[in-house]
Amino acid sequence: MSDPDANHLSFEPLPPLPARDATGHKGTFGSVLVIGGCAHAPRTMLGGAMLAARAALRAGAGRVIAAVPAPLANDALVILPEATVVALPCEASGELHASGAAEAIDAALREASAIVVGPALGRSAAAEQIVMRLVGLGEQPLVIDADAIRAFAAHLDAARDLRGTVVFTPHPGEASELADSVGLEIDAVERATRPAAALALAQRLGAVVALKGHGTVTSDGLRAWRCEHGGAALATGGSGDVLAGVVGAFFAQFASRAAISGARGAALSPGALTALAVEAHARAGDLWASRHGDAGALAREIADLVPDAMQAMRAAR
Repeated sequence: MSDPDANHLSFEPLPPLPARDATGHKGTFGSVLVIGGCAHAPRTMLGGAMLAARAALRAGAGRVIAAVPAPLANDALVILPEATVVALPCEASGELHASGAAEAIDAALREASAIVVGPALGRSAAAEQIVMRLVGLGEQPLVIDADAIRAFAAHLDAARDLRGTVVFTPHPGEASELADSVGLEIDAVERATRPAAALALAQRLGAVVALKGHGTVTSDGLRAWRCEHGGAALATGGSGDVLAGVVGAFFAQFASRAAISGARGAALSPGALTALAVEAHARAGDLWASRHGDAGALAREIADLVPDAMQAMRAAR
């Protein structure tokens, strides 16, 4: 299907969303490790990490592990008692203790099927070290969101360190920083130029890019998918964190199932899985808007509608 506004790019059709295994158990559906939260000046932040964790559970992950700064760990359990919380050691200032946090994350990685890093992570030298260490591991699918995107973009030649399956979920401003870091000139703002921007970024990074905005475009560097769902209801704080959690959950559940067939008999690729997650998130926004209008959504409400959106996607096939 072509789009006259897409700089002559053709968009791929979405494959079917895989069915839920009726005989599955918690382990069947994978564990998502969410790394985020910030306990130091100038801003204490936790909501983004816990929204991503909530969304991962709502999108079907069997388990979520939230790795957050130790001063925020008890609050994380109160916000989402369904999560397993890992307390990351901090300095007296509240900044992460680089080696201690890395050790705690390493232990959590042994149980993780997919990783989401960045929601509410804040900026510090230790946070940057953690992001770049994860980038180089390549053992589990890695979703890089929010502050982790900026941490990645701040490193010279960071793209050379990418290993394994990596998904970036930038908004236009973050996409521009990514582009600058790899020597690209793109226009990530306008709908007409966003497909070419997503494709160029994916090619240069060797990763999947979900470039957020009206008509979010996902590209793996070879193909592109455009989401025609979602609207102004999604323009609310934390909506992007919810998307990151949904992407992580889809990889935890489906990435290792190589035999799953998508559209035209092709195996579900990282790009297609990401595009499916974008679709589920957008449709959840549509469901909220159909009941309440275009304004006033809370990000957690979008997360809580993801199961309904997934059910509708499966029923449509």
